[in-house]
Amino acid sequence: MNTGPVSTAYYSDDELYASQLSPRMKKLSPMHWSPLEVIKTAAAFLSDKPGSKIIDIGSGIGKFCIAAAQEYPDCDFYGIEQRKDLHEIALLSRKNSPSELNIHFMHGNFTELDFSRYDGLYFFNSFAENLYSFGRIDNSIQYSAGLYNYYANYLYKILEDKAYGTRLVTYHANDAELPKNYQLIQTTFNDHLKMYIKE
Repeated sequence: MNTGPVSTAYYSDDELYASQLSPRMKKLSPMHWSPLEVIKTAAAFLSDKPGSKIIDIGSGIGKFCIAAAQEYPDCDFYGIEQRKDLHEIALLSRKNSPSELNIHFMHGNFTELDFSRYDGLYFFNSFAENLYSFGRIDNSIQYSAGLYNYYANYLYKILEDKAYGTRLVTYHANDAELPKNYQLIQTTFNDHLKMYIKE
């Protein structure tokens, strides 16, 4: 089994994609990395104009950014990930991508980042590990309900401060934790994927 970066040839089918991962990453894949059809739908909404800058909060091994960048090479996709091992996998996979120049991965906590430069945000509820013990990626970080609330409130403030017209896509997230001035435009994938524009 290949434990290195995933070739972009495999960003067209979820099973093929997972087959290129290490056993541990493959086991995590169904719960933690967005399905490719979800990514394509989210990227289509977020990439509404050339030059858009889109960030994935909790980018993991980089699946969203790399797959989205292949679909929209005229936009820039950024990922922020606090786990160094996942960040390093994302960097290796980026090197295999023909869209390498419009993919940017950062190692750190999203609370350390300036969000003013981004036009759109993708959020596959990366805070939920603080509430549920099953399916956690690892034990390398702290977990607590208090930390979940801190992160949720921090994201709320980020969204509140964003400019009008900002686009947001959430996957398996809680609507009640979003500012009221984000208008829901579309829901799909059994209402798990939701697309908003700030008014």
